This record gives sequence, C-alpha cells and structure tokens, in this order.
Amino acid sequence: MTRNVFVFGTLKRGFPLHEQGLSCNSFRGIFRTRDRYPMLIAGPWFAPMMFNEPGVGYRVIGELYEADQDTIAKLDRLESIGKPGNLRVAIEVEPVVGGPAWSALVYMKSRQLADPIHSGYLQIYEDRRFIPFDRRDGHRC
Repeated sequence: MTRNVFVFGTLKRGFPLHEQGLSCNSFRGIFRTRDRYPMLIAGPWFAPMMFNEPGVGYRVIGELYEADQDTIAKLDRLESIGKPGNLRVAIEVEPVVGGPAWSALVYMKSRQLADPIHSGYLQIYEDRRFIPFDRRDGHRC
C-alpha cells in the first residue's frame, strides 16, 4: 500500500535529506496545504518546522510524493517519530496550479522543539542553514 507524503523542508529535491528519504519515490508535483499552518526555521540545527495549528500562518508550499510503507518507516526515523514533540499527521493538500485536494501525510513538530526560533512564519522553505546529522557536534552512528 502506498500513501501520499507532503514535504515542505529538507526532504524536498535539492535539500539535504532528499536523497536519504525520497529520491526513489514518485514525485506527484508542487502542492500546498489546504489550510494555513505555521512553518518556520527553528532549533539548534536551523530545521524547518511546521506546527499542527490549522488556521495560523500560511498555506505552505511543498512537494507531494507517493511512498510505500518502507519509505514511510525510513521517514519516521529521519523525523524522529516516537520521540516527544515529533508528529506524523494526515492533512489535505492541493496542487498549486489548481485541482482537487488530496490527503497526505506530513511531518510536524511541537512548539517545545522550536527553540531558538530563527525566522517568522514562512510560506515556502528556501533556507540553506540546516545542519545535517553528520555535521552536528557529538554525531554518533
């Protein structure tokens, strides 16, 4: 079984986690959230974070992929699902060029992980300050 996965940050094409997470999956296009969500850059690693607070922020623009269960399990590990403050949520997204809404999984964080905050709310993630896992102090395999 496959699911749609909406990514808005470091899992997008051209960003640090894409190759590890989604490079072998079917790209469905550029989509945006149907509702507004707060998305910003935060934390010690300058990570893009979206909070599960519909109606706040912008309609976030990202990419939609078709992913199988193995890919979703890999993404869950990359996104620290199972650790406090890390969420996988189903939301509605729609193509930016227009068209019907699709259901998709998206990875969100709790505000407790957003310290310090490095930006205001963003509609699209284009920041290049993210520090990948292998470049962090104290990195362990």
